[in-house]
This record gives sequence, structure tokens and C-alpha cells, in this order.
Amino acid sequence: MKLLIVRHGDPDYTIDSLTPKGWKEVDYLSEKLAKLDVKAFYVSPLGRAKDTASLTLKKMNRTATEEPWLREFDARIHRPDVPEKEMISWDWLPQDWTAEPRFYLPDEWWKVPVMMEGHVKEEYDWVTTNFDALLASHGYVRDGLTYRAEHANNDTIVFFCHFGLECVLLSHLLHVSPMVLWHGTCAAPSSVTTLVTEERRPGIACFRMSSFGDISHLYVKDEPPAFAARFCECYDNEDERHD
Repeated sequence: MKLLIVRHGDPDYTIDSLTPKGWKEVDYLSEKLAKLDVKAFYVSPLGRAKDTASLTLKKMNRTATEEPWLREFDARIHRPDVPEKEMISWDWLPQDWTAEPRFYLPDEWWKVPVMMEGHVKEEYDWVTTNFDALLASHGYVRDGLTYRAEHANNDTIVFFCHFGLECVLLSHLLHVSPMVLWHGTCAAPSSVTTLVTEERRPGIACFRMSSFGDISHLYVKDEPPAFAARFCECYDNEDERHD
């Protein structure tokens, strides 16, 4: 089975939709996805993800199932650099999160006090439990760190969601701390991440990521990727994102 995790197009967060560039990106994306034989589509309830899905679904005359747990990962914490505010649980300053060795460990990252105070693991478990239930409905049942292929198949499943949430799904499938993915990767707007099952012995499957953050649909149209989710390449780059 193949999983395609699509990040929404360039966002306009003020209206929970897309910028004009974002609409262009998802139009190009729809040309790519419409050529695929897709078994099922799933989408976040947030507007920017639904708008991203809309052009593909229209081209294919399909619908998507809306799943509340596909919304952007919503656990809130008091980050060390802004302790007076509740913030998303990623976008830490590098000097803060890298100083905590447990953040690198898949079974320890959530035990750091700031994460426990924000009930981040509860939100994480809500997402991954529902994700596993969905995978089970498609024939793959979680069994420890692998999956029982109860109904092995070559289906393609597409998820339209968000960068933070995508990292949670990847951390669960690959048994990696989400902190490493949240801070060490960037899936550009409208990008596609692909994972494929491998069943090397009968009935035992795992997911392998064959591509991360693919923007080939933009490349072939000479469309540069949007900057959203990144921070300034150099601190003196005044036209790039600072915090």
C-alpha cells in the first residue's frame, strides 16, 4: 500500500485558505495527482487543506473523507524563549531543543516537563490511534513497531493535511521523535511525501519513505517553492521569516 501525505498549498493563515501563489501550486499538484489510481482521499477539516484538495477532487470527480485528527497538530506549550505565551509544540530555537537529549529519542521526547505540562503526548496518541485505525480499515494492523498485513494490497491513499501533523504521522510510522522531524525537515507547501509498505516476509509489513517533500509538480512548471515553514537562511535576510 502506498501513502501520499500532501501539505496544503502556500497558506494565508488570516483566512485559513491559500494565497494566489498557493492556488497556483495546488492547480499544478492536481495535474499530477489526477493521473493516479487513488483508492481513498482523506482531508483535514481546516480550510487551507480542504482548498488544496478541492482542485484534485474536482478533476477526478471524487470526494474526500474529512478526519478531525488530520487538522494541524494542536498541542500547546510554553516554549522556553516565550514562556509567557502558549505556542505550538515545534519551532523551538535550536539552542533550546538541542540541549535536551531526550528530544532525540522516540520514546522519551514527550517526557520533558514542558511537553508533559502541555499534554502533548495525549494529542499525539489521539492522532496516531486514529491513524492506525484508518490503516487497519485498509488492511494493515499495527503490531508493535510493524504492521500485520491482514489484507495486503497495492492501493494508494492520499492525505491532505499540514506540516506539523505530517511529522507526527512520519514519526509514528518510522519510529522517530517528532522533534527531529519538526526541526530538521521542511515539507514545502503543496509538497508530496510518499511511503510504501514492504512485506518481506508473509504478513509482516513496514512503511518505507521513498520520497519526502516532493515538489516536482512545481519544478516542471518553473514555479519556485513557497517559503512557508522555513526561517531566514541568514539573519540579515530582512525579506525572509524571522521570529
